[in-house]
Amino acid sequence: MAKKNQKEELANRLLGRRWESLSEREKRVIQHLGERQHISHDTNQEFDTKLTFGQRLADQVAAFGGSWTFIIIFAAVLLSWVLLNSLILARRGDTFDAYPYILLNLFLSMLAAIQAPVILMSQNRQGIKDRFDAAHDYEINLKSELEILSLHEKIDELREKNWSELITMQQEQIRLLMQLLEKRELAK
Repeated sequence: MAKKNQKEELANRLLGRRWESLSEREKRVIQHLGERQHISHDTNQEFDTKLTFGQRLADQVAAFGGSWTFIIIFAAVLLSWVLLNSLILARRGDTFDAYPYILLNLFLSMLAAIQAPVILMSQNRQGIKDRFDAAHDYEINLKSELEILSLHEKIDELREKNWSELITMQQEQIRLLMQLLEKRELAK
């Protein structure tokens, strides 16, 4: 019960809202704040452990398809195909895909038809991961902001306490000075 009251008090004091009106994310932040726990964690590791084999494969295909290695290999294969069909086999009369390279166009179309959805799946997953990271960043930022507000309140409280003590000390010093002045005047 004490923890619930602490959470409600923190929510009301720091966010100005009742515990019940907070989102799940805000409740988690308040809970971590009240228990003095870290809220940050490795979202990449957490996200990657939930990926299926197909999702990991799609990410690897997209990573390879968007690399210089793929571009260089692909350019070499295209150049080899053209050289083989246009120069070497054309001289012998044995071309299997003469200019305008219809078979090559078919293979390129099939590659694009397979590769495009795989890349889109990977990009969609990256978008989900980015939103997950943004939500985690929000939690960390909110907790940091609340911690800073809490520190400000503590500093203000200490400052008020110090001012009260200083005023009390000053009043005591004035009282002692007045006594000294009265004794001095009586001694004259």
